[in-house]
Amino acid sequence: VDAFQAWCGPCKTVVDLFRKIRNEVGRDLLHFTSAEVDSIDALEEYRGKCEPVFLFYAGGQLVAVVRGANPPLLQKTILEQL
Repeated sequence: VDAFQAWCGPCKTVVDLFRKIRNEVGRDLLHFTSAEVDSIDALEEYRGKCEPVFLFYAGGQLVAVVRGANPPLLQKTILEQL
């Protein structure tokens, strides 16, 4: 989940990376989405930050968090979680 604030918008710089990884590992294993933290109470702790935050869930549980648009770390985290 790309957790973003309305004034900042979703992180467009990593969209291509997400598409590439999803195409490599398969659409059934990996799902990406964006969530505006200002409108979701459960994501309140991610408000007020000016860096992108990526939340990784498996089985309905938060399993990893990556702060900042760091493509190598995002790719590493995705592959480790799979």
